[in-house]
Amino acid sequence: MEEQQMPICIICSCEKPDGIFILSEFICDSCEDEMVHTDVMDEKYMFFIHQLKTNLILKNA
Repeated sequence: MEEQQMPICIICSCEKPDGIFILSEFICDSCEDEMVHTDVMDEKYMFFIHQLKTNLILKNA
């Protein structure tokens, strides 16, 4: 029997078992939680925006 590979998060690039798929791309639970709780003035916010643009918008344009 073939073992299924865990999806790789487009934010942290780690294999994780739990998360969400948006436009067939995976975001793990921990990154999703961090994104929704990050203030827009925080430097990390721009990192999340960059990762989403690169992995969701540009790949699916």
